[in-house]
Amino acid sequence: MSSASEIYSAVKAHYSATCSNRTSTGTYESSVAKAFGYTAEELASIPQDANLGLSCGNPLALAGLREGETVIDLGSGAGLDCFLAAQNVGPTGKVIGVDMNDDMLAKADSNNKKHHLGHNNVRFIKSPITQIKALEDDSVDCIISNCVVNLVPDEDKHQVFREMHRLLRPGGRVAISDTLIKQGMTLPAHLKSDMALLVGCIAGASPVGDYETFLRDAGFVDVIIVDNHYDLNVYNSSTADIEDRGVGRSCCGTSEALVQSSRSCCGVLLGGQDSKNADLNAYAGSYSIYAVKAA
Repeated sequence: MSSASEIYSAVKAHYSATCSNRTSTGTYESSVAKAFGYTAEELASIPQDANLGLSCGNPLALAGLREGETVIDLGSGAGLDCFLAAQNVGPTGKVIGVDMNDDMLAKADSNNKKHHLGHNNVRFIKSPITQIKALEDDSVDCIISNCVVNLVPDEDKHQVFREMHRLLRPGGRVAISDTLIKQGMTLPAHLKSDMALLVGCIAGASPVGDYETFLRDAGFVDVIIVDNHYDLNVYNSSTADIEDRGVGRSCCGTSEALVQSSRSCCGVLLGGQDSKNADLNAYAGSYSIYAVKAA
């Protein structure tokens, strides 16, 4: 079992490489995003480089953002959901992207300069999502996140939800997408210990029940956790395959072809043959998670 520091280091290294090595034209990433519920119009309205194909869902579909609201995106990456959220909250609203990775923050800032809305309502800050010292208590209306909390070591995950509760105003809400282990299932030890699967959003996934416990223990009410039934197995890396099947490819794509072309979503590099042959859908799913801070 890897230590928390080893996990954080591996996650940073992997996503720096994902960010720095990107040479795609964006066609594959666009197809992945559309399969997870983003529209062509939404994707056309933001810088192409903001979409790195790292999603496992669409938290904005849950968030119900309104004009003038303040939103935080935990693990904001290159800015995909931040820029879309900014359009929803308008010039009187604010969007704050939080990420611990310098390379992702640099790309997000670069994309922000290209994102011309006619107003400046997006900013990015460097911080772990377990403790965001730069942000005040009761200061935001909604917190979104997309396939990120699973990357936090198990011993720190509960702190992410406590931090969400601290930051939200009374009546504020959490709307996140993440991979979780299905009810009644256990990830086999050889998959749980696979570091490539961990940085690829599978090995660090918590059981569904744990997220409900984390949310309720942090003080949230009206907790809703729904399996989106997206396909976590990548059989074919082609854009056509994704569009024909109409199925969201996992942020945890396991296809070697994806890895070789640097086009996998979370870019999973599988170690042993058992991992390569594993049916990830048997154990895990892409979930939508919603909860409210009591007023």
